[in-house]
Amino acid sequence: MSFIKNQRTIAKETSCVGTGLHTGVESKITFKPAPEDFGIRFKRMDVDGCPEIKADIDHVVDISRGTTIEENGVRIHTVEHALAACVGIGLDNVLIELSEKEPPVMDGSAIDFVEALLKAGVVKQNAPKNYLHIDEAVGYTDAARGVDIHIMPSDQFRVTFMLDY
Repeated sequence: MSFIKNQRTIAKETSCVGTGLHTGVESKITFKPAPEDFGIRFKRMDVDGCPEIKADIDHVVDISRGTTIEENGVRIHTVEHALAACVGIGLDNVLIELSEKEPPVMDGSAIDFVEALLKAGVVKQNAPKNYLHIDEAVGYTDAARGVDIHIMPSDQFRVTFMLDY
């Protein structure tokens, strides 16, 4: 498997406007270039001080019908499509500004975000990309939430995903 060796960001900012899936409120999402080792962060432009929330598993507070992240009492709902677009094209460093508490749903997938990001251009940065290498099987179960996750070592990237509402 061929790995991208350096971190990447976008060449210029790009935006999409639409309606939030769960809020029904019109929302604008703007993806902006970010420096090396910045990571992916969301910024709530509609909240005083425009707080940023790093896209980090430790900030996930709800996964029912979407992924919600929170830090210092500020929440952002349904972040998974924007994150999928960034990760899917290999971006490491992006600032994602939101005009509301939920990004626009667009067509229900990540394709509109992917197309906007690719049109903005992908830029290779100087810092090396960090990878997590799985050496042994890892599992997590939360019976109360119906979550069962298994991660296995592999020489190739492969995901099998089942969702049962």
